[in-house]
Amino acid sequence: MELERVLLLIWIAAALFLLHSSNVVARFHYHKSQKNNGGSPVPESPVYTPAPQDPVPSSPADTPAPQDPVPSSPVDSPTIPSDPYPNNPGNSGSDCIFDVTFYGAVGDGCADDTTAFREAWKAACGVESGVVLAPADNVFMITSTIFTGPCKPGLVFQVDGVLMPPDGPDSWPKADSNKQWLVFYMLDDMTFTGKGTIEGNGQKWWDLPCKPHRGPNGKTLPGPCDSPAMIRFFMSSNLVVSDLNIQNSPQFHMKFDGCEGVLIERLFISSPKLSPNTDGIHIENAKDVAIHNSVISNGDDCISIGPGCSNVDIDGVTCGPSHGISIGSLGVHNSQACVSNISVSNAVIRESDNGLRIKTWQGGTGSVSGISFDNIQMENVLNCIIIDQYYCMSKACLNETSAVYVTDVSFRNIKGTYDVRRPPIHFACSDAVACTNIKLAEVELLPEEGELLDDPFCWNAYGTQETLTIPPIDCLQDGEPQIVAETAQYGC
Repeated sequence: MELERVLLLIWIAAALFLLHSSNVVARFHYHKSQKNNGGSPVPESPVYTPAPQDPVPSSPADTPAPQDPVPSSPVDSPTIPSDPYPNNPGNSGSDCIFDVTFYGAVGDGCADDTTAFREAWKAACGVESGVVLAPADNVFMITSTIFTGPCKPGLVFQVDGVLMPPDGPDSWPKADSNKQWLVFYMLDDMTFTGKGTIEGNGQKWWDLPCKPHRGPNGKTLPGPCDSPAMIRFFMSSNLVVSDLNIQNSPQFHMKFDGCEGVLIERLFISSPKLSPNTDGIHIENAKDVAIHNSVISNGDDCISIGPGCSNVDIDGVTCGPSHGISIGSLGVHNSQACVSNISVSNAVIRESDNGLRIKTWQGGTGSVSGISFDNIQMENVLNCIIIDQYYCMSKACLNETSAVYVTDVSFRNIKGTYDVRRPPIHFACSDAVACTNIKLAEVELLPEEGELLDDPFCWNAYGTQETLTIPPIDCLQDGEPQIVAETAQYGC
């Protein structure tokens, strides 16, 4: 019995010791919790490692790595927003989209949104594949602006709403250039696109008394006459312009100057037939340009090709009313002009003052060569096929001792109807420098109504008819003149 009593006392003592040790550990965790939380104790929660399908919460700072255990707290757990920076203008669903409304653009057609567009451009320019977005269901008014590069590759200017300048000369800021509105300068690998409209508000510019036929009795009057070109790309390369509606420009709708590698497609350009100087697309000093599948109606040249252009492909374009597709004018003020390798195919020209035209000034130098017009449909066109080396703005277009040399021009499969007020074919070449190697094949042009009053006209023009032409053209001379070798190319 004595032994059993001793063993019982030893067991009781051991139990009391273990109970005391447990209380000490509990008090240690209690005081540690109070020290860390600075207030009432928060019970420790078990460690939880999320399963692969569970979302790992994110936080603007100190976000644990996915492999680290993520603590959870049963109380006072902060709400994690889906967008950690909801007020950041650069974050609108994609890190590369810079919506101008997040930069303060109002889009009501009255407020000046210029600053917002400039800030969005600056942000997008600095990232690869950045997008300046003018969203749908908004009308943005901005003043004359130059969007300058260089920028990171892949920049997109996307207009899904309406973009327009101030309404007319009286609303134009005095400090702004009245010769241009939107200018894109020194860019490479840029796209200008969208589902929206670029509205030019051109009517008040067209009504200036200095504009053609706007003064009394159809005459112009003195006074300010500068009007802004709507969109200009300058000294840029690898450009794409697509899908936009561009309308009612004060002057040229689009200009490409000093550019290389340009694709223009699926554009709709429009302004009234009598809107002055509203060329649809004008290019000069440009190389490797493609203009495809677009519809252009305006008050001047549908497409005009100026000096310094080469390797231009125009395909699937519908023009009219307009002044047709023109190369020139070239050689003004005795200047040199070089144009080569121009192809126009699968086009429709309707209700236009001209069809396919090459126009040069007397006294110029240089050359136009390697020009191909193929598969063109004419509908009631005045001057369907015309080379005019006596282009001028006055009644006295006098012969001079030099001219831009025109050679290697072909017209194939040109068919349709013409306005009988003018002969459908007109080749007026310089006395000093003849036009050479003009080729015609499958040219069939019939009167829209009435009868032809004058036969096709030729002056100092040399070439061949590969097939009979309708109407017959007997004035084209065979062979080449002797003086061509002395003047050919003029340094081009």
